[in-house]
Amino acid sequence: MRPSGRDLSEMRPVSIETGFTKHAEGSVLIKVGDTHVLCTATIEDRVPPFIKGSGLGWVTAEYGMLPRATNTRMRREASAGKQGGRTVEIQRLIGRSLRAGVDRVALGERQISIDCDVLQADGGTRCASITGGWVALRLAVNKLMKAGDVISDPLVSPVAAVSCGIYAGQPVLDLDYPEDSEAGVDGNFVMLGDGRLIEVQMSAEGATFSRDQMDQLMSLADKGVKELAAAQQAAVA
Repeated sequence: MRPSGRDLSEMRPVSIETGFTKHAEGSVLIKVGDTHVLCTATIEDRVPPFIKGSGLGWVTAEYGMLPRATNTRMRREASAGKQGGRTVEIQRLIGRSLRAGVDRVALGERQISIDCDVLQADGGTRCASITGGWVALRLAVNKLMKAGDVISDPLVSPVAAVSCGIYAGQPVLDLDYPEDSEAGVDGNFVMLGDGRLIEVQMSAEGATFSRDQMDQLMSLADKGVKELAAAQQAAVA
């Protein structure tokens, strides 16, 4: 029995609210169970120096957690004067995941920055950030296309992510914090909406895992991402 009472292959409830903030070109509040993340997209008429003049666009991301996103207060990283290693690793994951679903030639030489701020954390914050980040990106690109700044749609596919793991000896989909903190194996799966893989992060957290178990987790992730992609498409319809 999972702590939440969910079936092994059952996602937490997912809601995606668009237009959550006033000023950003794309904004989304995504809720995956008790994990809530605000994702905003900003269009900028510049690109990093290493691709300037190439005609290619760029998508990048920043990630952060509010001090009381968790059950105890965390110090703001700005007050410490630098980002932690976990933060840097997550925002790089978000950026490269979203870029995998973008035709950077069609985007043109501009940058879209995705900011992901965790308001409340209960496991799977990086996955929710990627999933909500794509919706914010979709909304921003829609504005570019409506204005005629982009001719062909640069978003080739939805991008979504979900966690899976081995909890109490069973493969489970979409770990919440009680499961994540006790899981013997933990994995994050990033995919295009059609099931093609972008990135898989899996590690033993106290128990090794077999090839068969990995295949079971892959199947669960495929199911979860298909559900998330449907929710993404519904949110921007």
